[in-house]
Amino acid sequence: MDLLALRYFQTVARLEHVGKAADQLRVAQPSLSRTLARLENDLGAPLFDRRGRRIRLNSFGVAFLHRVDRALAELDDAKQELADAVGLERGTVALAAETLIPLVEPLRSFLADHPSVDVRLLQSSAAAMAEQLRTGEVDLCVASQPLNGPGVQCRVLLDEPVLVCVPIGHRLADRGRVSIQDLAGEPFLTTRPGYWQRMLAERLFAKAGLDLRVVCEGDEPSVLFDLVGAGLGLGFIPSIGRRSTVHTTVVWLDVDDPDCRRVLSLAWRDDAYLSAAAQRLRDHTIEHFRNLS
Repeated sequence: MDLLALRYFQTVARLEHVGKAADQLRVAQPSLSRTLARLENDLGAPLFDRRGRRIRLNSFGVAFLHRVDRALAELDDAKQELADAVGLERGTVALAAETLIPLVEPLRSFLADHPSVDVRLLQSSAAAMAEQLRTGEVDLCVASQPLNGPGVQCRVLLDEPVLVCVPIGHRLADRGRVSIQDLAGEPFLTTRPGYWQRMLAERLFAKAGLDLRVVCEGDEPSVLFDLVGAGLGLGFIPSIGRRSTVHTTVVWLDVDDPDCRRVLSLAWRDDAYLSAAAQRLRDHTIEHFRNLS
């Protein structure tokens, strides 16, 4: 059993497809299949149930993958820790967020001070981020929903009201403040299920005993903001949106509900090694949002 075989197994286990794993690993499929067969022979147990071209982890494979994930994560942490210890300035940080817009300015200033650090960004739902943290795929997450899991630490970056944006000339545009009841029947532009804006809208409307009428759903909330201005519908937008840009095609309305808020938090695992580059980005991001208040 060697390290390469374990990494091959980990990739195949996550994809549950030998051909796709071979493409991702950039190895020949027959070679990958032989490596898996040798690993199973060394272990004395099959790790997959094979059905044609598809394979699925069996109970032995699930248990083995859990240990392999931990072992490889420890080795990767050790490699990074040694690199930090000898004073290497370069580094790589993986960061996931539901929306990338709030990270533009802190990343701009961070990279200006640390040009040799490579930052990899992923856009993910809260559920996906929790799994990415667990597996070590990312170092940091910025989420507007709680991220739970063993060893997960969170720091609140921003606690702000969420407002309703309506197009200029809308029937509610002159109100200044509205209730959820005032929004009954209105078309809403929001994110896909699982993202915080959609969950907030569904929660507020359910509490008011109303049906949420969704006419558009997407991945990036900032695009929805422009669609509101185009007159397609209304949208829940965090108040920080008014700081980032000036839009003359929308009107911002306060919502008469104390639960209409967004809590933006930075999350990481304290039971896994956090590289020097990731620590610097974490601390820099916290400081950036502290200066906004």
